[in-house]
Amino acid sequence: MAGDPCLLGVDIGTSSSKGVLTDPAGAVLAVATRPHRVSRPRPGHVEHDAEAIWWAEFVAIVRDLLAAVPGPVAAVAVSGIGPCVLPASVEGRPLRPAILYGVDTRATAEIAELTDAIGADEIVRRGGNRLTSQAVGPKLRWVRRHEPKVWADTCRFFMASSFLVFRLTGEYVLDHHSASQCDPLYDLHGQSWIDDLATQIAPGLELPRLLWPTEIAGRVTRDAARATGLPEGVPVTAGTIDAWAEAASVGATRAGDLMLMYGTTMFLTRTVTAPVVHPRLWATTGLFPGSFCVAGGTATSGAVVEWLRDLVGGTDYERLATEAAVVPAGADDLVVLPYFAGERTPLFDEKARGVVAGLTLDHGRGHLYRAVLEGIGYAVRHHLDEMAGLLTPPERVIAVGGGARPLWTRIISDVTGQPQLVPEQTIGASYGDAYLAGLAVGLVDSDDDWTRWAARVEPDPSTAAAYHRGYTAYRSLYPATRDIVHGMTERAEAG
Repeated sequence: MAGDPCLLGVDIGTSSSKGVLTDPAGAVLAVATRPHRVSRPRPGHVEHDAEAIWWAEFVAIVRDLLAAVPGPVAAVAVSGIGPCVLPASVEGRPLRPAILYGVDTRATAEIAELTDAIGADEIVRRGGNRLTSQAVGPKLRWVRRHEPKVWADTCRFFMASSFLVFRLTGEYVLDHHSASQCDPLYDLHGQSWIDDLATQIAPGLELPRLLWPTEIAGRVTRDAARATGLPEGVPVTAGTIDAWAEAASVGATRAGDLMLMYGTTMFLTRTVTAPVVHPRLWATTGLFPGSFCVAGGTATSGAVVEWLRDLVGGTDYERLATEAAVVPAGADDLVVLPYFAGERTPLFDEKARGVVAGLTLDHGRGHLYRAVLEGIGYAVRHHLDEMAGLLTPPERVIAVGGGARPLWTRIISDVTGQPQLVPEQTIGASYGDAYLAGLAVGLVDSDDDWTRWAARVEPDPSTAAAYHRGYTAYRSLYPATRDIVHGMTERAEAG
């Protein structure tokens, strides 16, 4: 109804930006999206232009939403890909394209050097995580070493969400969850910056003020109001990383919940009540004080699905899914390692690459499509096996994201043996942002739950034997081919 308060959420994803306006009860009033692509200027380098993608798409989305729903905006929350590194001047001006999260593998030398200099045990003791391609510290050192002119002007760094917050409010802040992924700069136990390591790794860098995602960072300034059409003075929260906003969108924030995010990459996050350190997974803070997470993420997921679709002539997903659905479980002994851009957890192997094993002249594109979905399912099962060593089985597994379609969710449940809840509302992280915005200004109570379930996917026991064989082959293929693939990767990168 016109005049009622609206909640605005905007998320900057790897391949698209999305925004939503809701009412305080979670009803969706308007949605807007903008597609985009990453830049890959060199092998292992993955970037976004912060002005052209993060800010310009935010402005366009907000203007689209306000044109559709003229009601007053009560609060704004944003999220985005992370952890990222956008070097910026003291005025907040971007000095180069943003270096993206763990899919960008440029800082391998810096990871090794910092691990040796600080000590692997000390890094894990203080921050909870080993240094990997996901870590912020090595990427800051990479900029300092390889782009000294950029570094000379670098006073601040942003992620997608914190950059938008800064442009909206002028406040230089970062939420605790995003900070907990800035290894090795954040103390997971003390929940504060580690000043001595920050000085060692990035001297002269001003670290942002830390807030929780539902704390108000500031209010929309006059300049931001003029650019976006938002009223001056609207409260803006601190924001967070997209996967955790996605968890908020479906209520997957209580201890025992496991969220599976079906996106460009596959992301898993399990909520716990105390820090849990695992050598092959990530330990982070949660969205709220007193919550923590054990998380993992593949380097590719939907990206491989999109690659395959384009490879076979741009056939629509529905047709491919129809062809794959009639292929038996196990894809007639076809197995795919979906490491097309290296692999993040639990392998931490930026030199890994995709492998297709078992192809015959009898296999068609439906087999290959199903084998790709199954390969990502095997990757999820690998993560769950790692988590099982430290945690009790999850109480709820919740599927989110644009890839949470019937065939894929059914395959994941069959491969893992885990039932999944699929929500009615699949907008994703931007919907979670709107929820967090409502919490921040008191329009949403902490006991309120916007989630309604569309389906519960139960594993089919008749597929268990086929998927046990496929998973066994999947786990054996990587060590059997690793040295060969590493050699091929090194030769490709050398020229």
